[in-house]
Amino acid sequence: MNPLTPEVLNWLTTCGWSPNRDIGGRADELIQIRLKAAERFGVTLVPTPAAVRAIRSYGELRLAHPTDRESAWIMNPVFGYVGDAVSIKELAVELGTELFPVGSEALEDGILLADERGRFFQLHHTGGYYMGENESDAFSRFLNGTALLDAEDFFV
Repeated sequence: MNPLTPEVLNWLTTCGWSPNRDIGGRADELIQIRLKAAERFGVTLVPTPAAVRAIRSYGELRLAHPTDRESAWIMNPVFGYVGDAVSIKELAVELGTELFPVGSEALEDGILLADERGRFFQLHHTGGYYMGENESDAFSRFLNGTALLDAEDFFV
């Protein structure tokens, strides 16, 4: 994991996170729930190391934006909608990597995803978007209101 900036550290702490936070077995339960939901649609999702790390560290937190409390990341991988596993897998194929859900975006229910390289993406009803090179970058971009980039720019 890349080091978190002081701004991100302060924000995460305000949201209930601490550097040694680990929800342990609960993370494994949440991952299994998501895997079984995908299997019902004939899709195999792979929990990427970055996704597992994010779920263990931030799982079950509501990471609200400091200036807009309605805008938040809900860090729970079980959020989804019917058939989303197919869309996640399609985006993963286009990116040439595995993707696994780590949470959702509160305003428009976009699904937050982490890939094998640690990059963060969002699956939104309007398409796929790049959120950051790693969790630290994604958090900083969220806090600073940096526009999401089209995931197509990262297709292989």
